[in-house]
Amino acid sequence: MQVSEEWKKDRIAAYEKGENPLAIVKMRSGFVGIGDTQFLPGYCVLTALPKANILTELTFKQRSEYLLDMSIIGEAIEYLCKPLRVNYSIYGNSDSYLHAHIFPRYEWEPEARRKMPVWQYPKEMWSDPEHQFNDEQHGEMREKITRKILEIMKDAY
Repeated sequence: MQVSEEWKKDRIAAYEKGENPLAIVKMRSGFVGIGDTQFLPGYCVLTALPKANILTELTFKQRSEYLLDMSIIGEAIEYLCKPLRVNYSIYGNSDSYLHAHIFPRYEWEPEARRKMPVWQYPKEMWSDPEHQFNDEQHGEMREKITRKILEIMKDAY
């Protein structure tokens, strides 16, 4: 049975309704979800609430919370996935709502790719069904990331 991807048309509304299958947890500044694609295991996205188009639409307090939440997600990924580093990216060129990509970068990546922005990976890496999130392959990792984020949030807030 094919699962509907209608939720992708409005990811924020899907988070708010509890219908986003990639949701991990609600944080102070928004929702964190596991990335659609997992060719870099542990990739997550933080979507801002209240909905904003750009970071500067948020109050200073909201910006601080958003950036802190990004770092909490990164810390959880560092702890669980053991990457070389974590990259944080905010663009908004394709989707016009504030969201941050939190990408682990690994030693096993080809050197030429590892030193370049993740967006330089071939288009196939982003769309290949083999790399798309699925519970069977990535569910345990998502659960561990969820638990670690919740643990760090207790100390941070």
